[in-house]
Amino acid sequence: MNRRLYPTAVILAILVGVISCEESDAPIQDSFDRSEMLENMAQNLIIPAYTELQTAVNALESRAEEFTQNPDLNSLDALHEAWGAAYSSWQYANAYNFGPAGEDGIRRSLLEEVGTFPVSVEKIETAIIGSPNFNDFNRDARGFLAVEYLIFGTENTDEAVVETFSSQNRKDYLLGAVSDINRRIGEVLSAWNGGYTSEFIQNDGTDVGSSTSMLYNEFVKSFESAKNFKLGLPLGRRPGQTQAEPQLVEAYYSGKSTEMLGLHLTAIENSWHGRSRQGQNGLGFREYLESVEGGQALIEATEAQMAEVKAALEDLPETPPLAELIQISPAPADRLHTELQKQTRFFKSDMSSLLGISITFSSGDGD
Repeated sequence: MNRRLYPTAVILAILVGVISCEESDAPIQDSFDRSEMLENMAQNLIIPAYTELQTAVNALESRAEEFTQNPDLNSLDALHEAWGAAYSSWQYANAYNFGPAGEDGIRRSLLEEVGTFPVSVEKIETAIIGSPNFNDFNRDARGFLAVEYLIFGTENTDEAVVETFSSQNRKDYLLGAVSDINRRIGEVLSAWNGGYTSEFIQNDGTDVGSSTSMLYNEFVKSFESAKNFKLGLPLGRRPGQTQAEPQLVEAYYSGKSTEMLGLHLTAIENSWHGRSRQGQNGLGFREYLESVEGGQALIEATEAQMAEVKAALEDLPETPPLAELIQISPAPADRLHTELQKQTRFFKSDMSSLLGISITFSSGDGD
């Protein structure tokens, strides 16, 4: 080689190497259309979920009015059925606590305002004989689970529940609690049907505050809520607990804990697939992962673990009620909690890393 050309060749080689390194270290750019995913989520999952929920709560309010006008076993049975339908619909909407359903001043998220459990019997009973206020800080004295306590009661007989509604104050509290749920859900749905949907779809980045970030964070948060509070807490698996506390299950008074947990996990799976409650498939987190390097492997691992969760859920008997099951035979619930714990890393750590979306909440989960 010509010695005069040697330094030039070395410099060129170095430059090429530097450029190559810069290119390989650059973040992987995906071609995924996040706005299309957001549109599918808004139009086929979120808005339908809130629409169906409001329809169900309207029916619940009608049944509550009929019951308070004529408290008997037939009207109570109709009220029980309406509550079950409304709370089932709630399981498909409770993962969208952002935007219109998010915190605003002293108002907490819709989940906290209408879905807080366990409720405080003492606060509810005190409010019944006092001056009910459905806008104070006592969120454990209102919402779906406060209504559940009122209409299912603690005496285990419908006759005893009907007897308690000889009190006009109790009737008024029930009607006020249901009306408050309806109002809050109506405000959220109106906002989505108004200008928020366009705002949501257009805000298609991945930074904190973007629709993608809010959607993903609430997806993970909702999953952890099912794992930690609907199962882990009554099992006594949360930090600081030394024993099971079965009375802390969701839907304790109606005995529908297992049913509602199953619906909640189905709603989580639907968000993963971008699939409506009626089974219509669209773009979801699964398709988003397909567009990034390493995404397919994560999909396979995630769905393999989801299958384990579903198998454990199927082995969880619907009777006796979950609170009783935890006392007499906790093994099936323990197994489900273990499988949900294994699922956490895929939904939370690995997805966050591959998609480049930061976790913006603290769950205290230790993972």
